[in-house]
Amino acid sequence: MEWFDELAEFLRIPSVSADPAHGDDVRRAAEWVCELVRAAGGECEVLDWHGQPLAIGELRASGGGEAPTVLCYGHFDVQPPAPLELWESPPFEPEIRGEYLYGRGTVDDKGQLYMLLAAARALAQAGELPVNVRFCCDGEEETGGHSIVDFLAEDERGADAAIIFDSGMIRRGLPAFNVATRGLAYFHLTLRTGARDLHSGMYGGAALNAAHALVAMLDSLIARDGTLVEALRKGVVAPTDEELAGWAELPPGADELAEQGARPKDPHAAEDFYRRTFAEPALDVNGIFTGEPRLQKTVLPVEAIANVSIRLAPGQKVAEIAPEVERLLREAAPPGAELEVELWSSSEPGLVPPDSRAVQLGLEAFERALGTRPALVRSGGTLPIVPALAGKGIPTVITGFGLPDSQIHSPNERLVAEYVPLGIAAARELFLAFAAL
Repeated sequence: MEWFDELAEFLRIPSVSADPAHGDDVRRAAEWVCELVRAAGGECEVLDWHGQPLAIGELRASGGGEAPTVLCYGHFDVQPPAPLELWESPPFEPEIRGEYLYGRGTVDDKGQLYMLLAAARALAQAGELPVNVRFCCDGEEETGGHSIVDFLAEDERGADAAIIFDSGMIRRGLPAFNVATRGLAYFHLTLRTGARDLHSGMYGGAALNAAHALVAMLDSLIARDGTLVEALRKGVVAPTDEELAGWAELPPGADELAEQGARPKDPHAAEDFYRRTFAEPALDVNGIFTGEPRLQKTVLPVEAIANVSIRLAPGQKVAEIAPEVERLLREAAPPGAELEVELWSSSEPGLVPPDSRAVQLGLEAFERALGTRPALVRSGGTLPIVPALAGKGIPTVITGFGLPDSQIHSPNERLVAEYVPLGIAAARELFLAFAAL
C-alpha cells in the first residue's frame, strides 16, 4: 500500500485542538499539509488567523491559462483520544488490522483530507490537473471554531465549486452527498414570577409558579403534530424528488431511534424521522434549573432557567426565526412574569441546490469511480462552513468514506483501508469533472 507510510506520518501527529498542550502539534499538522502541496508544485503557507493556524495554498491548473477554481476544505485537528485504555492499538500509531486502518483521525478528518491532497498532487505531477485547486484547511474544527469561516468571509477570490470530504457513506457500497445542513440558535432563558420562593402550602394554587409557567411557555412553541408552530417554519425549503428518493435508501427511522435507545416523540415520529431531522426546524429544551429537584422541599419556585436551542431548517435565517422565538415566548409568558431572553450563539443553515452543475457533475464522477450513484441526503447537524460557502454562491460537494461503524470521536476510530485509494480515485474524478464548470 503505497499510501500507508505517507498517511501514517500525518496520523502520528497528535493534533488535539482541545488540549493547549498540543498547540505545537496542531501547527505541525498544518505544516504537513503545506509541505505536501508545495511538493506537488503548488504554493502553501501556515497562516496565523487570530491565533489559529490555517493551511492556505493552491495548485494551479496544468498548462496555465484560464481554468475553474475548486476550493477544498478539510481539518487537520482531531478529537482527544481518551479513554486510552479502550484503544486496541495506540491512537497515534496507525495500524492496519484486518480490513481496517485504525488510528485517531483516520476518518475525521485527516484520512479524508489526505484523499483530496493525494488526488490533486497526482494530477498535477502528471500534468493533467484541469482546475485550480485551492486548499483552505483549519485546525480547530473539533473545538467549534470559526477561523476558516471568518477567513472565507474576508477572502474575495471566490471559487466555482468546493469539495469537503468530512462525511460518510450510508452503508458499504452506497455513497452520499450532503446537500443541506441545519442551522442553530441557542437561547438562555430566565423567568421570574416573584420576589422569593414561597411555601407551597400557604401560596400554592394562588401564586405564580415559575416552573409551571416556563414549561407551559415552551410547550406553546410545539405544534400538536410533532412539528413547530408555523411562525417558526418560515422559509423552510422542501426537499426535491431526487432527495426524497435518496432518503428512501436510508435505514428506517424506527431503527435509527431504536439504535440510540430513544423513544419516538409521537406516533408519527418514526415514519417522519428524516423529514423532521433533515428538512424541518426542531426546538429542544437542553436543560432546566428551577426549585429543588433532588431534595424533598415543598417550595413554590419563583425563578426558572432554561437553555433552549432551535435547529433551523435549510432555507431559514437566524435573523428571522430568533425574533419569532422570543416573540412567541413573551406572548406565552403569564401576566406579571419577568422574562429575559439571551441569544448565546447562532449559525445559519446551509443549502446546496441539488440541481446545481457542481453537484450533478459530482454525482456522475462518483458513479464512474465507485460504480454507484450517491444518494442525496441532508444533515440534521450544523456545519458553519456550508452556509459560508453558500453565501458566496459556491456550490459544494459534501461527502466522505466513513461508515456507521467508523467509531469517530471514540476509541478505535477506523477507516476501511481500501477506501483510501478509492477515495483518491473519486477525488481525481471530481477534479477532472469540474473542468466543465
